[in-house]
Amino acid sequence: MTSIFEQALGDEFVRLHPMMQRRFGVGLDSGEACVGRGVMSSIRRGPWWTVPFLQIGRLRNILVPDVGDDVPFVIENYPYRDGLGRETVTFVRSYTVRRRRAGRRPVRFDATMVLDRGRVLDYLGTHQHLAVDLDLTVDDRGGLVLRSEAQRFHEGPVSFRFPMLFSGRAELHEWWSDDDESFHVDLEVHNQRFGFLFGYRGTFTCEWVAASDAPARLKPRRTEARL
Repeated sequence: MTSIFEQALGDEFVRLHPMMQRRFGVGLDSGEACVGRGVMSSIRRGPWWTVPFLQIGRLRNILVPDVGDDVPFVIENYPYRDGLGRETVTFVRSYTVRRRRAGRRPVRFDATMVLDRGRVLDYLGTHQHLAVDLDLTVDDRGGLVLRSEAQRFHEGPVSFRFPMLFSGRAELHEWWSDDDESFHVDLEVHNQRFGFLFGYRGTFTCEWVAASDAPARLKPRRTEARL
């Protein structure tokens, strides 16, 4: 069995830089996890009216409302099999943002990814409230381009397709640079009417560790069956 990303990309997977292939080859079959540590050179957000939107997302580790430069961060990608039997990979990002009065405060952005009908599905937050379809492509430098598409909200008996007018579309570019032997990441989230909402860019290096399960601290508190 190949990783969920290799299955989603198909023949395009081999166009990734070898270091990107290893990073996105993380899965139960590979028997290893990827832990990245680095610095976000900038974390940005849109105008003042985006702050309440981002603060709501903070409650369930869906969005990061803080901003800053040279922000240390960790991203942890561990494979595990969830309670529904699906192979899952964690994408948990932890940031140490400097606050004016409280020193440095850690914040988290939680995501878990599964494969659904040949496409990667991204569950966001501690309770997998948002299910987001992802479109994956490979760019000319052997990097991965990830674009978010349709989004569904799930909470108890409530489930509906989230109107994009009230949400944002994310575009993430991640690539390996032979020049500095580091991974680079650049993300922007835009609303179709109101423009830029949130973004970050940074660099990191990775270590691979043996793993056939994810630590409990990285798993969502609830596993959502709805896609």
